[in-house]
Amino acid sequence: MGRFDDRVVAITGAAAGIGREAALRFAAEGAAVVLVDLPGDGLGETVAMVEAAGGRALGVTGDVTREDQVHAYVQAAVDTFGGLDALINNAGIEGRVGPLTELAVDAFDAVLAVNVRGVWLGMKHAAPAIAARGGGAIVNTASVAGLGGTPGIIAYGASKHAVVGMTKTAAMELAPMRIRVNAVCPSPVETRMMRALEAGMNPDDPEAVHALMAATIPLGRYGESSDVVALMCFLCSAEAEFLTGAAIPIDGGMRAR
Repeated sequence: MGRFDDRVVAITGAAAGIGREAALRFAAEGAAVVLVDLPGDGLGETVAMVEAAGGRALGVTGDVTREDQVHAYVQAAVDTFGGLDALINNAGIEGRVGPLTELAVDAFDAVLAVNVRGVWLGMKHAAPAIAARGGGAIVNTASVAGLGGTPGIIAYGASKHAVVGMTKTAAMELAPMRIRVNAVCPSPVETRMMRALEAGMNPDDPEAVHALMAATIPLGRYGESSDVVALMCFLCSAEAEFLTGAAIPIDGGMRAR
């Protein structure tokens, strides 16, 4: 028996990285997974990987900044699998690297649209469906960037502070519906996003950025997607039934300094 047998979990940003790892892990533990991302090869590859491992998956192309498309992936979960028990609100973008005085308004707004509006819309539309099943869990992907200053990536930092704040508010509002809401706050993780940020910080030597950032982590390495997903699974499980409103660093001790 898996921890998530007979459960339905929606995962945004499922085409790669943490989202893909979450799809594989939740499915391996028994969940039917509804996988959401923009059109492209990655989403189909994730669905195929889940199915090849014996899991149940539905891929839904959608833009998390569009309310109609957010409603559509929640409805797809209900129509295909009978309901929704958990949402992994994971879709996000890093935005551009550079001084705040040089950041264009459109670039700032693009980050907040995905990382803030997308998270809010996910909670807005998933909550009634989760409540209809008697309650469940929402996990929002924040960042250690939401727990401190973020020189050079002000839009990303602002968005992740917002995710932490929304998580706390949603935990209070949705508690009567028996929906627990928590945020995971990873340090740098070995994903495409971090490769892009490293290149933005030092196009001539991104590996040097990697080494410097890893050196700020007491455990001496970036996180892996599997590290973050293990925490997500715990937060969605019955073992965490009294845990809500938390923003949990998973950072190799980075915030302990």
